[in-house]
Amino acid sequence: MGANLLALRSHNTALVLDLLRTAGAEGISRLELAERTGLTPQAVSKITARLRADGLAAEAGHRASTGGKPRTVLRLVPEAGHAVGVHLDRDEVRAVLVDLDGTVVDRRRAPLDLGAGEEAVLARVAGTAGALRTPGTAGTDRPPLGVGVALPGPLDHERGVLHRVTGFPEWDGFPLRDALARRLGVPVVVDKDTNAAALGLAVGGEGGSFAYLHLGTGLGAGLVIGGSVHRGARTGAGEFGHQVIQLDGPRCGCGDRGCVEALCLGAVGRGETEEAARVLGAGAANLVGLLDIDRVLLGGRTVEGDPEVFARGVRAVLDARARRTGDAAVPVRVVGGEVAEGAAQLVLAPVFGRGDG
Repeated sequence: MGANLLALRSHNTALVLDLLRTAGAEGISRLELAERTGLTPQAVSKITARLRADGLAAEAGHRASTGGKPRTVLRLVPEAGHAVGVHLDRDEVRAVLVDLDGTVVDRRRAPLDLGAGEEAVLARVAGTAGALRTPGTAGTDRPPLGVGVALPGPLDHERGVLHRVTGFPEWDGFPLRDALARRLGVPVVVDKDTNAAALGLAVGGEGGSFAYLHLGTGLGAGLVIGGSVHRGARTGAGEFGHQVIQLDGPRCGCGDRGCVEALCLGAVGRGETEEAARVLGAGAANLVGLLDIDRVLLGGRTVEGDPEVFARGVRAVLDARARRTGDAAVPVRVVGGEVAEGAAQLVLAPVFGRGDG
């Protein structure tokens, strides 16, 4: 597309783009943009002219004015740009193509063995992402703004380098971001699956501070504090599944014993879903006590298999904690935290001024 990613990420342009997106199809006038951003009318005119030239903004009609001629209102053109989101799980890869509004326009899914080696994994990711198409096109798609890749941690979000991914230590030190960027020919952002899902939820309207607990082939947490994803100094925050709650408990894939993840997945494997929910609730109660968050959100493949049982079980543990402490009970609910869609927001969020993308 005409506009490049670095130009879109300029602070003032991001302010304008975010207001255009928020205004929706009704649009917003240049005067309103100036008032709400604090920019001069001249600066707004230059930015919107560039956005219109790049096809990112368009006229949305006119609005009555209190004096003088009617104001022209502008709107975002969602289909003018796209981002790819990839969820790289232990046994499958899911990829989505979203427009500038975050609406999914295509999705793909393929089996994957994360332990098959870097060449096989990179080829499968590239093939799955490369198969995505915008509606009505036949191989004439413009390149996406970038690709967001989310996978189990731990990893270094800033450098896009993997650490000892739980169960797959052979990935330790692998520069996934750079390797995929070379193969795909577009910018790539890498983050933990839980952080990506939490970002997607925050962008979608989940405000305040919350923990998103993702129970699928593993267990982790995405933490949003004060509206922003909290990754920690070394992207280590959210390794929720590897808190030990049973000394000398069953061996976990991380090498420790008695981790929440091992206990949860062990109970699920035995068909004891209520026990798995109770264990998950115990871990969630620790998190609530530590961070004093507003709510707990549950998601992931395993939770989706029996959402009512997991919500009820986690809620029961948190309610019991609230009765002991005298605090208000922390709400719990199951959400559709689609990791691949959140991964696409790793690319889009900075375009619209969110620094936690």
